[in-house]
Amino acid sequence: MKNRIESIDLLRGVVMIIMALDHVRLYFHFDSLIFSPTDLQRTTPAIFATRLITHLCAPTFIFLAGTSAYFIAQRKSVKDTAVFLVTRGAWLILLQFTVIRFAWNFDPAFHFNSSNILSTIGFSMIALAGLIHFRLRTILIIGLAMVLGHNALDNITFESGTVSDVIWTFLHVRKTFVMSHDYSFQFLYPVIPWIGVMALGYCLGWIYDQDYSVEKRRKTILQIGLLSLFIFVVLRFVNIYGDPVPWEHQHELKVTIMSFFNVEKYPPSLLFLCLTLGISLVILGSLEGLSLGRLRPISIFGKAAMFYYVVHIFVIHALGLVAVALTGYPWQTMILIGPNRPSSPLLVGKFGFSLGEVYLIWIAIVILLYPLCIYWNSFKTRNKLKWWVSYV
Repeated sequence: MKNRIESIDLLRGVVMIIMALDHVRLYFHFDSLIFSPTDLQRTTPAIFATRLITHLCAPTFIFLAGTSAYFIAQRKSVKDTAVFLVTRGAWLILLQFTVIRFAWNFDPAFHFNSSNILSTIGFSMIALAGLIHFRLRTILIIGLAMVLGHNALDNITFESGTVSDVIWTFLHVRKTFVMSHDYSFQFLYPVIPWIGVMALGYCLGWIYDQDYSVEKRRKTILQIGLLSLFIFVVLRFVNIYGDPVPWEHQHELKVTIMSFFNVEKYPPSLLFLCLTLGISLVILGSLEGLSLGRLRPISIFGKAAMFYYVVHIFVIHALGLVAVALTGYPWQTMILIGPNRPSSPLLVGKFGFSLGEVYLIWIAIVILLYPLCIYWNSFKTRNKLKWWVSYV
């Protein structure tokens, strides 16, 4: 099981490192204050590719959280596993709506809040706590149904502002609710597809059972990943189902290619999940059976994933505030009362760095956080018998 642990930690570490790139881009890139990186009329291949590779992060992290839950279930009773998933899930939800939201906005009044990856993992864990009472085959069927079928629900709507609308938004729609003139809440990660992703990740854990040889495990994971990518290519090409926005031929080949890969993340379409999880599974399968000792520094970020996630947001936002002040703009422009990106008229079209400089800032931040992750991972190892350590 050693290779299994190393390969999963390595993949998780890779996506954690990549994730920071997108967050640095949000706060530091000149163009991010002006247009979306997926706006085909304004973006460039480099900006689009930067956003595309960071799409791997959320689905991979949630999928592997399901796999980790399977490993926990092998050591604990069903009841104890369910209790762990519910309590950890509730903790992540609380953390998202308090500490993490503050890190994104630095607004002590919390004028803006939203569901995000941590709260989504939390809700998915609570749902998984119920699912683990079923047989593995049933969990697999439910997970596949959620991932494969949720786009069939795209046209369902309810009267805006009603209880049904709020519940359906939580389940399947990205939407912002204005609660007063100064306060709003955004459902950014509708939970139906993400619960399905976590359920499928849980089922992947079965492949790591002792009766699977390394070669058989490697072959199986690669086959699943390649099948996922094949489904993406076929469904995307025919433009019938799997994403709310079909691709179109554009005036330039490079823009046509971007259109083909411009799949929806909020909520994650079937094609978004086929593409991202397909790539991640191919990487995971390719790592199986290899000696990964030389890549252990990357694995550190995977082993200290929660610590890294929380700290890196504070660091990026704080450095963004310093950069704003040093370039002559009021530091208050980095106190955000809306979605997590600087949007002050004082900054838009004036503040920011080139994409190349953004990459350098990203690398510097990752290097800065590396010794902190080493310390935290060592602390967790020394205190692994303490009940609260597994929640961080």
